[in-house]
Amino acid sequence: MIATGRRPACPRPGGAPLSIPSGPLAPRAALAALAALLAAHVAARAAGAPEGAAGTVLGAGAYNTVLIGGALLVLWRVAADPRDRAAWGVLGAGLLLAALGDLVTLAGVGHPGPSVADALWLASYPCAYVAVLLFVRARTRGLRAGAWLDGLVAALGAATLAAAVLVEAVQAWVGGGAAAAAVNLAYPLGDAVLLGVVVGLVAASGWRVDRMWALVLAAIVAVVIADVGYLAAAARGVTAQEAALAPLWGVAVLLLAAAAWVRPGPPVRLPGGERALMAPTAVATLGAVAVLVVDHFDRLNGVAVLLAATTLVAVLVRATLAFSENARMVSHLDALARTDPLTGLGNRRALQEDLEPALAGSAPRGWMLVILDLDGFKAYNDTFGHPAGDALLRRLGTRLAEVLPEGGAAYRLGGDEFCALVPLAGVDTEAMVHAAAAALDEEGEGFTIRASLGAVFLPEEAATVPDALRVADRRLYANKRGRRASADGQAQSALLQAIQEREPGLQDHVEGVVTLAVELARRVGLDAAAVEEVGRAAALHDVGKLAVPDAILRKPGPLSPSETVLMRAHTLVGERILAAAPALGGVSRLVRSSHERWDGAGYPDGLAGEDIPLGARIVAVCDAFDAMTSDRCYRSARPVEEALAEIERCAGTQFDPRVAAVLGAVVRERAGARPAP
Repeated sequence: MIATGRRPACPRPGGAPLSIPSGPLAPRAALAALAALLAAHVAARAAGAPEGAAGTVLGAGAYNTVLIGGALLVLWRVAADPRDRAAWGVLGAGLLLAALGDLVTLAGVGHPGPSVADALWLASYPCAYVAVLLFVRARTRGLRAGAWLDGLVAALGAATLAAAVLVEAVQAWVGGGAAAAAVNLAYPLGDAVLLGVVVGLVAASGWRVDRMWALVLAAIVAVVIADVGYLAAAARGVTAQEAALAPLWGVAVLLLAAAAWVRPGPPVRLPGGERALMAPTAVATLGAVAVLVVDHFDRLNGVAVLLAATTLVAVLVRATLAFSENARMVSHLDALARTDPLTGLGNRRALQEDLEPALAGSAPRGWMLVILDLDGFKAYNDTFGHPAGDALLRRLGTRLAEVLPEGGAAYRLGGDEFCALVPLAGVDTEAMVHAAAAALDEEGEGFTIRASLGAVFLPEEAATVPDALRVADRRLYANKRGRRASADGQAQSALLQAIQEREPGLQDHVEGVVTLAVELARRVGLDAAAVEEVGRAAALHDVGKLAVPDAILRKPGPLSPSETVLMRAHTLVGERILAAAPALGGVSRLVRSSHERWDGAGYPDGLAGEDIPLGARIVAVCDAFDAMTSDRCYRSARPVEEALAEIERCAGTQFDPRVAAVLGAVVRERAGARPAP
């Protein structure tokens, strides 16, 4: 009968990627010395150990020195670096217990049969498992339950295969002794479980392995090979000391010591990607199924069958968990796809989906779709910044949702556009529309936000989703155009009246500039909105002169340098006056640039060429022509042809050549069309 336990230490590490500083020279020198001693031991074994003291030193003495020295190096790491101190401490204690087991065996205590040495060796396994958990917990605080289950499945699968292969061989080897068989089986089964756990956790972490982790895995593999090789050799009557693979236990200890002091490095992703995450589970599942199939035709041992059944139960639990996680993920993604990320309201997709039942008549009296757009939001964003604009949108979206009746829903379609879908049963539609618009109205120092809206009743006024959105959009922009025209007209009339009060004779000049500027804007190809904006800029281009003193404004002679500065400031004053009205924001920019020159010698910004807004270039040449052909307090009107000649002479310096040419053509066409006196 072959005695159990005659084997060197069974070290156990573990954990996720570790980042520790490079160790001092002394530990690495000690590690190198131990490696050299192990190499000498292996060489002596290969050559046949000499008799006497030399043989003892190169044999058991060298071997046990390596085991104890490796354990002490790991414990030295605990004292040198506070990081992962608990994990390395537990692991070092396990290695020291295993080394003590070898010393007990060397002393011949407790053999044959399950012995004190076996107790010490087996005690290293719990230490290894605890170290693994500590390493993992320190690096993966948020590791999901699925990752732990992956590790458990891998461990059970590995133990199942080990039991199926080794139980009968070990029982035959020990001659049927239950205690001896159990002790000997504990080693490979413990190895298999540890290897399975570690591989499963590595897989769950995305197959990322750093230097420390690679050394740990190599150590575990070395122990597995050594344990299995020892059992195979022992079955043939070979002792642990004589087994060819025995030095691998020493190699494993040194690998763990090297892992404790390894230089840090970035983790490397093993090939396979996400598909490799399923590898441990798949292998464990196939192994368990194979064991049960074989057991059906040729009875295997009960340990293997029990482990196989347990593995499949763990796989079923893991699959159930994965299904639940996927269902929650799908639900979450669906909610995200229907939700505006800024306001938390429904988005355009949600609206389109909700409109389908509304068009099908899902409410007793139907539904009302209201699209709302914010007037003045762009100016608010430009003035206060985008973070303030986002906060405003969130605030207004919340208010809109709060005023809707039960069954109604609020949406943000994008930008500053909102929407409400409201069931009509028991709802005062006029009050509802007013409340929705009021919820999006806000004003404060320097800004005014108002909501324009368009409403459509469903399903009476639209049969499809595109039709409903199109009708609501059309009504929205009709409302917006009416409001803008009213606001713009009132603001413009007020400013023109102020100019007229200041300079009663200015009305004819304004009308002349406006008429000519509108015609030029059409001739150069501007669209209707841009033509309208140019006309307003032409009418209001001198509004800043309200701030110019009369003594300067009506001075018959040349202006002094200081007076010139004040006069030129009227473009900036005009911009500020007009910018106070959000509807005239575009006009204000044209007024600011209405005295720039094509050659860059103008004011206030010194713009040149195409950098000057086209509308401002049009107003500039029309203003100059009308001024030359009108009577002023300091000179008489010049003839039309003389004025055109001056415009043409200044084309390319003061004026845009193309705009000047169009002006000449328009004026001459008008002169030619006049009836003879």
